[in-house]
Amino acid sequence: MTLKIALAQTNFLVGNIAANVNNIIKAANHARDELGADIIVFPELTITGYPAEDLLLRADFIAEANNAVYQLVDQVAGIALVVGFPEHDGDKIYNSAVVLHQGVRLACYRKQALPNYGVFDEQRYFAAGNQPCVFEFNGTFIGLTICEDVWQSGIIDATKQAGAELLLTINASPYNSGKIHQREAIICRQVKAAQIPLVYVNQIGGQDELIFDGASFVADSQGDIVFRAEEFKEQISVIEFDGSKPITNICVPLYNEIASDYQALVLGIKDYVRKNGFQGAILGLSGGIDSALVLALAVDALGHDKVEAVLMPSRYTQAMSIEDAVLEAQALGVKYHIISIEPAVNAFTGMLAEVFAGTTKDATEENIQARCRGVILMALSNKQGKLLLTTGNKSEMSVGYATLYGDMAGGFAPIKDVPKLLVYQLARFRNSLSKVIPERVITRPPSAELAPDQVDEDSLPPYEVLDPILERYVELDQSAEEIIAAGFRREDVARAITLVDRNEYKRRQSPPGIRITTRAFGRDRRYPITSGYRGI
Repeated sequence: MTLKIALAQTNFLVGNIAANVNNIIKAANHARDELGADIIVFPELTITGYPAEDLLLRADFIAEANNAVYQLVDQVAGIALVVGFPEHDGDKIYNSAVVLHQGVRLACYRKQALPNYGVFDEQRYFAAGNQPCVFEFNGTFIGLTICEDVWQSGIIDATKQAGAELLLTINASPYNSGKIHQREAIICRQVKAAQIPLVYVNQIGGQDELIFDGASFVADSQGDIVFRAEEFKEQISVIEFDGSKPITNICVPLYNEIASDYQALVLGIKDYVRKNGFQGAILGLSGGIDSALVLALAVDALGHDKVEAVLMPSRYTQAMSIEDAVLEAQALGVKYHIISIEPAVNAFTGMLAEVFAGTTKDATEENIQARCRGVILMALSNKQGKLLLTTGNKSEMSVGYATLYGDMAGGFAPIKDVPKLLVYQLARFRNSLSKVIPERVITRPPSAELAPDQVDEDSLPPYEVLDPILERYVELDQSAEEIIAAGFRREDVARAITLVDRNEYKRRQSPPGIRITTRAFGRDRRYPITSGYRGI
């Protein structure tokens, strides 16, 4: 007997249970009527969205989520649903998957492996299940698992031993560079070892810092992928099974890593703006590589008509910076303004002249310029209801090469987790699609342009040196001596580590940004601000 299973690779809004339920009903009716599906499988914690964080500690929220299950039982017929929800039982909450069909709950599974590392805090909210779950549908015995469960062979084996001929696994697996390939390799290895086919449904969408990439797939009992959905795209796909054997379908090829990173950043901007109700986005466009990349990302995410750029030259801004910024704005078709910061800078320095008398010019005067720009951008953001995007990258955030209440002022930081060298790679990738970033922006030495003839290397090691040191210290938690032993100069390592250790207070005050590495500041790497620890 054949069985048609729909994979609902969907984008839900955390916390909006009523809207999520309506979308589940709509998707189920579409899968039944248009695609002929017998079962539709939704992602992990579909009803609440993932991650719901401390909403899960609210009794009213949990009650609404559990009542939603009964609503689905009553309102969907002719197709079975596999839906994730926070199951309330006594004084415990479980991360569960329920199977609904023809007004009946056929089965309910409680997630056993609760991740509590990196971005995951599931042990804060959920109790762990301890039993496999298998149900019979149209003559096939189907096992249920949830996300982390299938990264461990024991749970897959136990589910098969309980009688499962086919596994359905619902997921909210967040993106980081290389994650899709890693995910497929590990899970297909587990499937091959257990000799059981698996349907893997992952959500897509941006949720604050996290990006969910989709890339849902089906693997046969030999661990070969016989179907794959697109990355970063909401879609409902159907794959047919002959009993428990999947019939090969379309396998959409995966992007390369740079293309995936770019699409993740685009999706992150799009969903943050859309889900939070902003009218569009605005940013300062300096003529440098970082703001050039953010503008391209924003336009690709929102459309040129929803994005504005502001050029804010000072006495130190080179003519080519203005020229290149204008060229990009015109190439992307965005509205732009040129507003000089000189009147504001002169006003502030005049106001402070008496109290600054007898002091030497230093970073204070540079920061005044950045803060004048921040005031202008925030004013435009407030007036127009557009989200202010900051343009700082991870290398700058790591070493504090940014001005609080200046270039750090804003609502969202798209490239906060993107190292400087990757910024260049992403810019070249974008230009390979259509050339919108002037070549000179990519090739000229980076500069904050806050002092005469200033370049970043006046204050920092070259990024070709700095980024690998930061990767080892921030991403891999290597010690100074380990990094030096790898071939880096002691003075460069000491300089970089000292700056990282010193600037935790700045990072805590930065806007949220899109996570694309395994050690993003805030969600993954959580260090105290007040600390006697020094890495060197």
